[in-house]
Amino acid sequence: MTYLVLCAIFLPLAALVLAAGLARSGRARAVLRTWWLPAVVTAVLLAVLTATFDNLMIAAGLFEYDWDGLTGVRVGRVPVEDFAYPLGALILLPGVWLLLAPRGGSGDDTEEDR
Repeated sequence: MTYLVLCAIFLPLAALVLAAGLARSGRARAVLRTWWLPAVVTAVLLAVLTATFDNLMIAAGLFEYDWDGLTGVRVGRVPVEDFAYPLGALILLPGVWLLLAPRGGSGDDTEEDR
């Protein structure tokens, strides 16, 4: 299995968990309105951190890839597939948060919730 196939399985599953969490919250619009900016900022920070530290770890020889299973597209030494994992976490974790929140809750503390 290539890393791209693994990403093609993992990311849609993470999106399904988020969709289920949004549906369960009953307040999808309010949640998205509240969470979109923190999610974008987090995505940018995760991308920068992934590029920085993965490049350092690969350069230091801490791990290597089976390059035959990669697309060949890189950011420095980092295969582009590596960026799918933090993106998946960014999608998956809010979905889990919403699924674990009390029914009808958004998992956030907005004015509308008080």
